[in-house]
Amino acid sequence: MIYLKLARPLHLLFLTLAYTLGVAIADYLGAPFSASAFLLGLLGLAAAHTSLNLLAEVFRPANESLPFDSSPAERILLRHRLLLLSIALLTFAASIVYLLHLAKRLSPAVLMGIGLSLLIVFAHSVPPLRLARRGFGELLLALHIGYIAPLLAFVLQTGQFHRLMPILALPITALILAYLLVLDFTTFADDLKYERQTLLTRLGWQRVLRLHHLLLGMAFVLIAGASLQGLSLALLWPALLALPFALWQILLLRNIGLGARPLWKPLTLLAATLPALTIYLLTLSFFLR
Repeated sequence: MIYLKLARPLHLLFLTLAYTLGVAIADYLGAPFSASAFLLGLLGLAAAHTSLNLLAEVFRPANESLPFDSSPAERILLRHRLLLLSIALLTFAASIVYLLHLAKRLSPAVLMGIGLSLLIVFAHSVPPLRLARRGFGELLLALHIGYIAPLLAFVLQTGQFHRLMPILALPITALILAYLLVLDFTTFADDLKYERQTLLTRLGWQRVLRLHHLLLGMAFVLIAGASLQGLSLALLWPALLALPFALWQILLLRNIGLGARPLWKPLTLLAATLPALTIYLLTLSFFLR
């Protein structure tokens, strides 16, 4: 059970949704669908992302507690097991790359996407960079889920980049980052206690509050603004149905900033629902077009 918790299954759900969006965009542009490329890419990316989360626990500083009560000996044993599991997952991801090579799917664009994914995995969790412990972990997680996942899915289907990908991946990345910032607020007291560096502790809650609101507003402005880049508004408007959830989330977090009693469970549920719903509506619209 603890391994499942540390793997953060909700992140994998976001990753799968964002990955599927990349396939939907490729389908909209007329690329033939490859089920093998879809499945292999998703499995490899999920393995890499899970190893990212597990490696963060492997290299957790000794002064920080694990997400459950344990003795020092149990912590050491768990970290050794997590390291072995992370190596196994990365080995599995490498075997996926070899299978993609055999299937003649390793175009330069795909290799670049895989390289960016691995760079984020190691920069996030592994020394000497270990950016997650320097307050940049949320940004790297958001990039891996919201940008790399749809990008890699798209290039696996088409073999090349397209200008539509950053146009639609950036708002998804912004929504994922806003969700991660909400999670930072829920653990703010413990993060200060154990001197954990997060984007919230690094920038301060007032700045992060404004950043959260800006990210949500920017995400929907970018989605609507994609109609100026050649996409039909009829294709994009379903995603705007999630806008009331964004406004509600801003209101709840604003009230907490003003001193209201925190409603963490409804807020975290809302923060998780917003990116999932937006990605789902965009994906469905592209598939149905």
